[in-house]
Amino acid sequence: MKPHRVDGDGRVHVSLAELIAQRARVVKAAVPAIESHAARYGQQSSRLYGRGMDYAESRAYQPGDDVRRLDWRLTARSGKLHTKLFQEEREGRLLILLDTHASMHFGTRVRFKSVQAARAAATAAWYAVRAGERVGVMAFGQQGQGNRERLLRPQAGARGALAVCGALAEWDAAPVQGRDEPLSEALTRARRVLHGASRVLLISDGLSCDEPAAKGDVKGRLLDLSRHARISVLIVADALELAWAPAGSYPLEHDGERREVVLQAERQRSEFQRSLGAGQARLNSLAQGLGLSCRSIDTAADPLDAVTALLGPNRTAR
Repeated sequence: MKPHRVDGDGRVHVSLAELIAQRARVVKAAVPAIESHAARYGQQSSRLYGRGMDYAESRAYQPGDDVRRLDWRLTARSGKLHTKLFQEEREGRLLILLDTHASMHFGTRVRFKSVQAARAAATAAWYAVRAGERVGVMAFGQQGQGNRERLLRPQAGARGALAVCGALAEWDAAPVQGRDEPLSEALTRARRVLHGASRVLLISDGLSCDEPAAKGDVKGRLLDLSRHARISVLIVADALELAWAPAGSYPLEHDGERREVVLQAERQRSEFQRSLGAGQARLNSLAQGLGLSCRSIDTAADPLDAVTALLGPNRTAR
């Protein structure tokens, strides 16, 4: 990966310095216990006997216990046989799926959705490594010649989080090219490149949720992916996608072309909001239908609360 040469403004383009600064934001956040990715959904840790394991506790001897694991000190003190239990060290892994479609490069409050998504991804990366997990990221969107390079395999520690931040800034600065990669295809690709990840965080505005897939493919592929990892969904939305815009004229610019949208009647404003917010509503419905943890944030919010709600020790489906 080439170094990111120019730091973004944090509004239209991702600021690498801001992504790295998210590290200080997660210092006081409560972190979850490491989860085993060997168990179904990566939800359970296993207690095992063997060398190189961490001592967990001792309990009364039971028929069939390995006599080599007897806790002789506790046995001597209590007068009854006790066995040592050991917990295998398991290193959790988080894979962040980041939507980089053209629809993400839009925003009317504070920053673009793409910048907010990168901030959330960086926050999640720092949070994961603080919990002792490895963290990686896969971007999906424009499927072009450099698509294979838009994957960073899970790495441990601060080095892993810094690598994620660098990739986020680099991908944001890269020119948009190639055809769109819908969410259905991205989920299939993610399934192939999990690399032992026990958790997956999908960050998207939902507009990549292709219509045919919304009727079955995305749901089925989300379900298939959830059999191998715990999936959480973070939806990034602009204020105009979440609520009616006040009556007035709105200048919009796309690919250098500037237009003015006039919204006066309630019907106009309602249809405008429904059209813009269709993606996030569709993805939210899918997540809720599958019982996945899901949160939404706008472009002005601090992503920390949403990230900790999805990845933290008390995470629940909304």
